[in-house]
Amino acid sequence: MPVIHAADAVVHDLHGARFTSYASSAAGSKELGVWRLDLPEPGAGIPHRISREEVFVLVDGDVRVTIDGESHTLRAGDAAVAPAGSMLSLDNLGPGPATAWVSTSLGLEAQLADGSRISPPWAN
Repeated sequence: MPVIHAADAVVHDLHGARFTSYASSAAGSKELGVWRLDLPEPGAGIPHRISREEVFVLVDGDVRVTIDGESHTLRAGDAAVAPAGSMLSLDNLGPGPATAWVSTSLGLEAQLADGSRISPPWAN
């Protein structure tokens, strides 16, 4: 049974957010990716279309999640499910940082508004 200790988690920084990868193919997972998402500063996230379903569980802070144009405020303990193919953005409403756990099936890709694609290593 693979165990990923916090000290061994791989950190990625992108678009002002921090993605701390625990379960990924690089860590031995065959099907699921799990990471901690830290939004250190209040502000708007980057809208992107996701290729696979993502589940978010907010641990700390207040976040607005917008899925296909429908917005909801999440507070600690709330969860949101973004379907595959949906347009998604997460905004840290502040006043401080926000943290969530995120899970998806491996192979997730994101398409940004300009058409560029990202295959995040924490989700592959």
